[in-house]
Amino acid sequence: MPTVAIPSLLRNLTSGEESITVPGTTIREVIDNLEDRYPGLKARLCEGDRIKPGIAIYVNGLLTRGSILERVDAEAEIHFLPAIGGGRSAPR
Repeated sequence: MPTVAIPSLLRNLTSGEESITVPGTTIREVIDNLEDRYPGLKARLCEGDRIKPGIAIYVNGLLTRGSILERVDAEAEIHFLPAIGGGRSAPR
């Protein structure tokens, strides 16, 4: 089963779990299975049938196109990385 690394910003929904193994052969199935176990997680990752803008998905260390239909193998390691805002622009 794929393993999902839970970023610190979402761990309040997973009782502090940093890594979770769930069944799924696509990103969508993995997210749906995460939602079944941890209600509210899907709403933080998706808008309808799409990954929210500003969230990157890495599968086995490679950035994906962000499609929830992308297939994953049973040994996949999945990371959902929210964009980090802040900083400031250079003075003009």
